[in-house]
Amino acid sequence: MKMSKAKWQKSSFSGDRDECVEAAGLDGKILIRESDDPEAVVTTTPARWRTFICDVKSGEFDHLI
Repeated sequence: MKMSKAKWQKSSFSGDRDECVEAAGLDGKILIRESDDPEAVVTTTPARWRTFICDVKSGEFDHLI
């Protein structure tokens, strides 16, 4: 998988900050990285990513903050 082909996107909630989580779709996978450590990439499936995003939006992880 050629990471250089990935089109990284950051959340609009990040604004102009440099420390943010970025995601990209490539070869049927979802790639996730933190902008201040771009070489460390986590890969998941679109279905698992969708579940994670839905859980975040529903407040599933709010107790961890």
